[in-house]
Amino acid sequence: MTNRWPDRLPLPTIDGYGIRPGEAVLRTEMEAGPARQRRRYTQVPSRITVRWVLRREQFALFEAWYRWTAKEGGEWFEIDLKGGLGLLPQEARFTRQFEARIVAGILWEVRSELEIRERPTLSEGAMAILLEEDMQGLIGSIDALHTLIHTTLPGPHAW
Repeated sequence: MTNRWPDRLPLPTIDGYGIRPGEAVLRTEMEAGPARQRRRYTQVPSRITVRWVLRREQFALFEAWYRWTAKEGGEWFEIDLKGGLGLLPQEARFTRQFEARIVAGILWEVRSELEIRERPTLSEGAMAILLEEDMQGLIGSIDALHTLIHTTLPGPHAW
């Protein structure tokens, strides 16, 4: 992927941010008894509602990037988006035209919706570990290991 969200533009704000996973399950109502359900897809795109607050010059850059690089929103691009695993790069494209309005007289509020190919989630193995182990203790151990390696131990040149 060659297109990337411009570093000169801010990431979406938390206000108005939302994730809506696509439907992966097909449900069939039965004449009698419980409905049947089956998984239709293993990779399901999700929709992300986004909002940016941009200064005038940022909005000008956004409009040009949207038109020329994102091809009016139809091209995939990489952008850092929040999810359960934190802020991670994801492949996205616009699903509808953005809406923009002036707020506070000097700022532009831009709203739209992005489609991401696949939401980053824990692996099945990582999920199993977190379900079995004390999560806070595990996180504390990881933080302690990080501190040991990056702060306490001497660098490789010291050996």
